[in-house]
Amino acid sequence: MVVFEIQPMSAERYRQQTRRSTMVVIAIFAVLAMGFAAVAVALFGEPGGDNLRWNIGGVLAGLLLTVVLVRALFWQQPWMAAAAYGWRLKRSLMSVTNLMHQVQAGVAARDPQAIQLLRFYHLGLSQMHQLDGNSVALSDATREIDQHRELMESLGMDIEQRQLDSAWLETVKRFPAAKK
Repeated sequence: MVVFEIQPMSAERYRQQTRRSTMVVIAIFAVLAMGFAAVAVALFGEPGGDNLRWNIGGVLAGLLLTVVLVRALFWQQPWMAAAAYGWRLKRSLMSVTNLMHQVQAGVAARDPQAIQLLRFYHLGLSQMHQLDGNSVALSDATREIDQHRELMESLGMDIEQRQLDSAWLETVKRFPAAKK
């Protein structure tokens, strides 16, 4: 089952959209936090007293409501698409990173699914670095990425692994992690 698919995306457009959506979410949080804090102090606070706990409670309530709004309402909106894509990309990469020792063991054993999984990881990592504008980290990984691509080509494998398949993750779990 395909868990995630790498989509072509302009880095400039991605950064522009994520900045915009971030600013919207920050503005919503600020309004909610200040509003809840003011209401909490007005309802429960003491005039001239220490109302720090009511202010903190209002800010926490604003944060909680912001998180709920983002996950339940905003996440599916077109203006949040780039941020949601970036989050899913990073989560997919993390699912591979968590098994990297097993992935590497599978690649060493020439397991086709481990090889495909590592290629997906390299393509996703490359895109993440491009989207984030992190050319230094991308250049650091170029040698490893090229070597793996060459391995796949020598084995006659398709190098366009733009989809993360959950079966690949399950397959590499059977390989023992290499000891450091």
